[in-house]
Amino acid sequence: DDAVLALEQFIQLHPGHKDVAYAQYLAALCDYERLADVRREQSYATNALQRLETIISRHPNTSYAKDAVLKIALVHDHLAGAEMEIGRNYHKQMLYTAAIGRFRMVVEKYQSTSHVPEALHRLVECYLAVGIPSEAQAIAAVLGHNFPGSEWYQDSYNLLAGKNLKPEESPKGWASQLWDAI
Repeated sequence: DDAVLALEQFIQLHPGHKDVAYAQYLAALCDYERLADVRREQSYATNALQRLETIISRHPNTSYAKDAVLKIALVHDHLAGAEMEIGRNYHKQMLYTAAIGRFRMVVEKYQSTSHVPEALHRLVECYLAVGIPSEAQAIAAVLGHNFPGSEWYQDSYNLLAGKNLKPEESPKGWASQLWDAI
């Protein structure tokens, strides 16, 4: 905390200094290095993300910006993991609507993370649980199209097959529209 405070003071007092990019990078690293378990509060992750994005926008041609791009991907994966953890807890408690919100956030906001296939599968489970099989089928189709060899797709396919359903695309479904837009 003291290091971040000192770096922020330096940046405020000397905005034109040749080492401002480095100071901003160090402040971002302070938050980045404090990323903890995804079950904990995520303020360090959001702070790190904001600081890393600032480095990219203000100092795009520096080595700090190149490293920031890599670290942003890892922070996104961390934040997606946190959303998945909350969604899984809601799912276990049979709070399916709340779980759907968390899993959709992963799919919509963190598409490039490793958590998307599981999030799509969990959405299939939730939509079946709340009695919307058409949405479950559409999401399973998106999962199968984008992650055909995934164990999550196989699980979704088996879940649907157990209810005499199969994955079917739906141009009206939010997941299909989202993936078409990407």
